Amino acid sequence: MNRLSVVLAAVAGILGGALGYSQFNQPVPETDTAAVRAIVEGMLSEREAAASAVPKAVAEIDPAVLNPMIESYLMSDPKLLQRLSVALDETLRVEEGAKAQVAITQMHDKIFNDPGQVVLGNPEGDVTLVEFFDYNCGYCRSALPDLATLLAEDPNLRVILKEFPILSNESIDAARVGVLVGQADVDYWTFHEALFSSRGKVDKAAALQAAGSLGLSPVDLELQMGEQRVAKTIQTSYEIAQALGISGTPTYIIGNEIIPGAIGVDDLRARIANMRACGETTCS
Repeated sequence: MNRLSVVLAAVAGILGGALGYSQFNQPVPETDTAAVRAIVEGMLSEREAAASAVPKAVAEIDPAVLNPMIESYLMSDPKLLQRLSVALDETLRVEEGAKAQVAITQMHDKIFNDPGQVVLGNPEGDVTLVEFFDYNCGYCRSALPDLATLLAEDPNLRVILKEFPILSNESIDAARVGVLVGQADVDYWTFHEALFSSRGKVDKAAALQAAGSLGLSPVDLELQMGEQRVAKTIQTSYEIAQALGISGTPTYIIGNEIIPGAIGVDDLRARIANMRACGETTCS
């Protein structure tokens, strides 16, 4: 007996049992087998059609088959990975640029207008270059001539120096003296240059000696090193660095770009020129 016959028999039994008598206790006419067959056949057809419309599970692909296919595809176009790498770098650059722009906007006043910071060059310059530095940073030392060159050749450049002592306790002491020198009426650049030109580790003694050569009292400076105004200036640099993800020195900020590392005078000069040309460090 096939499935349809079984179904027909079951349906007939159900109809016969359930519909044996009408509401008025009258015999029900004999079941029309042909009609039942047509109904059941229609139901089965609809069910099979619905089942065929459901996507079947994708068979698991054997890695032994898939991996050679992938390798073959990549080998057919070896430059594909290079293009993917370039595309990834560009995507990451755009994302990092967007994050930097938001962070710089949020910290704008502390970055560019903090009253305790040192400003060199033209205070009203049309482009501002910010540098985070540590007096014991070798890369900052090697980058000092770059900054000197830019200050000498660009009369419209505004430079902000941020004390960012992260390498040692000696760096913190030197930074404290540096903050006091920066707030005094002396030539800060001479002090800055002297510390980066000195031999050995830059510490409190070296900083006080450099400040003394400018006519400031080392004794008075040492007494003032622990004052709140000094700590606040350095703390502001730490807060900016944390917000912007700055973790090393030197780090520059030009416009909305955070530039880690000593990238050289030519790259700095090009970014400054782009800021004047299009308002961004990179012009399209």
